[in-house]
Amino acid sequence: MSSSHKHLNKVTLGGLIVTLGIIYGDIGTSPLYVMKAIMGELPIQEEVVLGALSCIFWTLTLQTTVKYVILTLQADNKGEGGIFSLYTLVKRLKKRGLIVPAIIGGSALLADGIITPPISVSSAIEGLRIYNPDIDTVPIVIGILFILFAIQRFGTKLVGKFFGPMMLIWFGMLGILGIIPLVSNIAVLKALNPYYAIHLLSIHHEGFYVLGFVFLCTTGAEALYSDMGHCGRSNIRISWGFVKSMLVLNYFGQGTYLISHSGKTLSQLSHNSNPGNPFYLLMPDWFVPVGIAIATSAAVIASQALISGSFTLISEAMRLNFWPKVSVKFPTELRGQLYIPSVNWLLFLGCVFVVLHFRESGNMEAAYGLAIVLCMIMTTTLLGYYMVMKRYNPILILFTVMVYFSIEISFFIANISKFTHGGYVSLIIAGLLSTIMAVWFTAKKIRSEYTEFTKIDNYKSVLADLSNDKSIPKYATHLVYLTNAQFSDEIESKIIYSILQKRPKRADIYWFVHVNVVDEPYRMDYRVREIMKDDVIRVDFYLGFRVAPRVNLMFKNVVKDMVKNGEVDITSRYESLNRNNVIGDFKFVIIEKFLSYDNDLPWYERIILDIYFILKKVSLTEGRAFGLDNSSVKVEQFPIVIHPPEDLHLTRVDDPN
Repeated sequence: MSSSHKHLNKVTLGGLIVTLGIIYGDIGTSPLYVMKAIMGELPIQEEVVLGALSCIFWTLTLQTTVKYVILTLQADNKGEGGIFSLYTLVKRLKKRGLIVPAIIGGSALLADGIITPPISVSSAIEGLRIYNPDIDTVPIVIGILFILFAIQRFGTKLVGKFFGPMMLIWFGMLGILGIIPLVSNIAVLKALNPYYAIHLLSIHHEGFYVLGFVFLCTTGAEALYSDMGHCGRSNIRISWGFVKSMLVLNYFGQGTYLISHSGKTLSQLSHNSNPGNPFYLLMPDWFVPVGIAIATSAAVIASQALISGSFTLISEAMRLNFWPKVSVKFPTELRGQLYIPSVNWLLFLGCVFVVLHFRESGNMEAAYGLAIVLCMIMTTTLLGYYMVMKRYNPILILFTVMVYFSIEISFFIANISKFTHGGYVSLIIAGLLSTIMAVWFTAKKIRSEYTEFTKIDNYKSVLADLSNDKSIPKYATHLVYLTNAQFSDEIESKIIYSILQKRPKRADIYWFVHVNVVDEPYRMDYRVREIMKDDVIRVDFYLGFRVAPRVNLMFKNVVKDMVKNGEVDITSRYESLNRNNVIGDFKFVIIEKFLSYDNDLPWYERIILDIYFILKKVSLTEGRAFGLDNSSVKVEQFPIVIHPPEDLHLTRVDDPN
């Protein structure tokens, strides 16, 4: 068994507690707002409460337990999960269009990362209104979010040790708060019967409207899959049994309390004029301050999990050519722990916008859910292809896909009713992110299709002659080019042009380095091919899609190994330096492309490439993206001529003299 699969299936007490802290923040804080959103301003009706509880239980069972915990967790890519990992698995089928659900799903998940922190923190902080009905929670929420985003640069290694035990306390509190009222009226357990869910959806006029808010109970299900690599499949499956039990107890406890106050509204049940929250109404007065503190901690942990997940998602998107190159930091030694400053502060600004725009958690509920249900539909699409690839029984594949499409499309239709009340915000955010991903990927594809390659064998002799031509000043002892050529016997024509024609560059050894991003998450291999003895060497790196391409450090290690094995002599070829065994200089050359005016492109390609080059201006340079030392990098500009204009009719006129 591979080490990744051993990690997936290893179960420890520590692993279970860490899983509670990392995985369940989003889905675990849903009791803060789900029943409150379902009840709204209308009088409490027993059949609505029972139907809502039945919908919640069966949503958690079918959507979270069966689809994600049982089925989707099987689709691991060398131990890693998430929609981009699933895409890297199924793209081997070579089916056209698979990129669409991957981009839409990834964008929707990022949009969820902007909505979840405000709604979770706001729902927790609004408990303070029990003591002060007029308190403005907006500055407090923004302050907490600012602190949360500000500490991201230090990593979560230390704070992470606090997450697991804190979430254990949180889920324990959920269960205790729920079971106390439930003991006095166990009749509410009849809501476990799916009849009540079907009755609410098919007969009651509020049924389908309620379904849009019921969906909020499972919005964190995607995180179970996305963070599989951090916690392991078995730890997630075992801990989910405990988490689901505590969630169901709390929901049913809230339902019991509400049924005992049938005919009243939440406002009437509240201790003040503001709408009450069934979650806080379960608490005895003396416990409310403690409950608010624990709820706020859980909300911060939920936000932290989504922020970290967003960093991982963007990192994967960059490797898959879905996102512009941005700076990635590694604040701790933990595997997979990273920090992306630009994404961090973009998320913060997005969260602040959501808080200022909606101000109340009740208003945010309308924006919440619409984007994530899109992500779930896209996951179901890719999961179907995965089951085909793994040769599952065709009847099982068809049944699974049809069932979950039916469930999730129903959730989508129910959430569409919230579009004008705030749902448009999450769709606009997801749409903008999808546009960036689609443009970047398409532009990269257009560029690669029109990149010219040539056989390096055609230039062996001229490179050897150039290397020994004393009439040309030496450019560097070792000249290193980054190449996109997939085949080791090919090279881009623009690199040959740079060496031979754009100021001839004489070097003792020419190095061609290629970085190949592979479907495995953490692979780090390399291959060396000596094209010409002591003149031309090619190095191919095979890096996983979750590995940062720090080419400068990696290349140094490769050269060190080659020197140790006697494969290359890197001593300076300058006579005085050679006598003193001084290491020769290494010069990296990066060729950055720009769109030439000498193009006659279709209008849509022109728009895509124009947007691409605008995005490229705010992204990292190629040198920084590959982790190269700026002091040893030369950047050359090279025009992209894709479709030169045809039929230029020039007429020569004679000199009249």
